[in-house]
Amino acid sequence: MPATATLLSRTGGQLSSRGSIALRGSLASPRCSRFAIRTPALSALARYYASFPPHTVISMPALSPTMTSGNIGTWQKKPGDSIAPGDVLVEIETDKAQMDFEFQEEGTIAKLLKESGEKDVAVGSPIAVMVEEGEDVSAFESFSIDDAGGDKAPAKASKEGEASESSEPPESGSGTAPPAKEESAPEAIESESTGERLETSLDRQPAVSPAIKKLALEKGVPLASIKGSGPQGKITKQDIEKYKPAGGAPATAGATSGAPTYEDTEATSMRKVIASRLTESMQQNPHYFVASSISVSKLLKLRQALNASADGQYKLSVNDFLVKAVAAAARKVPAANSSWREDGGKVVIRKHNVVDVSVAVATPIGLMTPIVKNVGSLGLQAVSAQVKDLGKRARDGKLKPEEYQGGTITISNMGMNPAIDRFTAVINPPQACIVAIGTTQKVAVPGEVTEDGTPSVEWDDQIVITGSFDHKVVDGAVGGDFMRELKKVIENPLDLLL
Repeated sequence: MPATATLLSRTGGQLSSRGSIALRGSLASPRCSRFAIRTPALSALARYYASFPPHTVISMPALSPTMTSGNIGTWQKKPGDSIAPGDVLVEIETDKAQMDFEFQEEGTIAKLLKESGEKDVAVGSPIAVMVEEGEDVSAFESFSIDDAGGDKAPAKASKEGEASESSEPPESGSGTAPPAKEESAPEAIESESTGERLETSLDRQPAVSPAIKKLALEKGVPLASIKGSGPQGKITKQDIEKYKPAGGAPATAGATSGAPTYEDTEATSMRKVIASRLTESMQQNPHYFVASSISVSKLLKLRQALNASADGQYKLSVNDFLVKAVAAAARKVPAANSSWREDGGKVVIRKHNVVDVSVAVATPIGLMTPIVKNVGSLGLQAVSAQVKDLGKRARDGKLKPEEYQGGTITISNMGMNPAIDRFTAVINPPQACIVAIGTTQKVAVPGEVTEDGTPSVEWDDQIVITGSFDHKVVDGAVGGDFMRELKKVIENPLDLLL
C-alpha cells in the first residue's frame, strides 16, 4: 500500500476512535436532531503529522443550523492548559447568539490559531491545536494556520426552514439548480468633452476678487459651486450671501469641503440575519392587517388582585395575560397557529396541535424571539416565570438554539412605550400570524343612563391590537375570526384561569 494511503488510513482510524464534540443545547431543526448531543469528531478534528509531533487541529464548529461562520469570543483555555470533556474551550458568537463551545476530548492546548475578537471565521477553519497530555507544547510555537491546512472559504448560508438550497451546479439545467452567476460586460463610457477650446488652469478659476475669497472662506462656501452673477460671470458678495448647499442646510462657518457628515457601524452577524429574514418575509409572504380596539379594564383589575394575593411569590405583567390570551385564541382558530411549508417538492400547510408563543424581545444586538412552549398547558404564574427568564437570557445572549428557533405564533408588545398607540409587525416565517400590542389608553365610552335619561360618560382602559396574517395560509375572514376570539378572551380574563 502506498505511504500516502497508509497515512490517511491511520489518520482516519485514530480520528474515529477519539470521541466527539458536545454542543450545548440541541438544534431546533428535526433534520439536525441527531447532531444535537454529539457532533462527530471527523467534522471538527483533523490529524496532521507533517514536521510537528502528533497533534489534533480543532476547527470552528457549526453551532446552529444556519451558521456558516462565527466570531471568536473569549478563550477559556490558553496554551499549556489541560482540557477535559465538558470544559468550555471558547465563546463563539454565531448568527443567532453567543454560545459556549464545550469540548469532549482530553488533552493539552498547544496553540491558539485565532485571537479573541476575530470575526467571520468560516465553519471548518482551524482555530486551535491540541496534543496528548504530557506532550511538548513548545514544539508548536511556530505552528501556523497554513500548517493546519489553511482557512476555509465561508459557505453560502442556507435558507431557514426545512428545505436547503440546492448543491447542483448552475449548468445542470435542473429546475432545482441555483441560478448561474451573471457577469455583465463593462459598459462603454462616453467622453465628457464639449468640443470647446482647451483652457488653462488659470482660465478655469472662477472670477473672484481676494475680498470675496476671504468672505467665502469665513462662511465655508465652496467657490466652485457658485455661478457668478456679476459681469462676465464674476462672483459677487451677494452670490456668497445667497448661497445654499444642495441639501438646503445653511453653510457652516469654517466647514471644510469633503468632511464626513456620518458615522459607519459595521453590521453584526445578528443584524445581517434579521435583515435577511425580514426582507424575505415581506417579499414572500402577502401580509394583511386586522386591528381591534380591546378593553383591558377587567384584565387590569384581575392582575391587581392576583398580584396583591401573591405574597411576593410572583408579579404578573399585562404581557403575561396577553401571551396566554393569544394561545387561547389560537386554539379556537387553528389556522392562525399554522405555517407554510415546502418539503420534498410538496407545499403543505401545517396546523400545529400545541401553541408555542414566540415573544419578541429587544436586545442590544437585535430582536430575539424566545419561545414559551405549549402555553395552553401552563398557568399564568408559569408563563410569567418563563417570559422573565427567557427575556433576561436573551438580553444576555445566553439562549440555546432550541429556545428561539421554532414557535407557531408571535407576540410583539410595545405597550410599555406611551407614544405607541398602535403599530404593525412583520410576520416571523414560516409562521402565519404575529400580533402587535399598543399602549393602554383612556377612552370615553357611554355609561349608565342618568335619572334625566341621558347616558353618562365613563373612562375605559383600552389597547389596540393589530394582527398581521400571511394570506397564503390565513384568509381574511379567518383572520377576523381570530381577532374576535382574542378580543373576547381579553375582555373576559377570568376564562384564562379555567
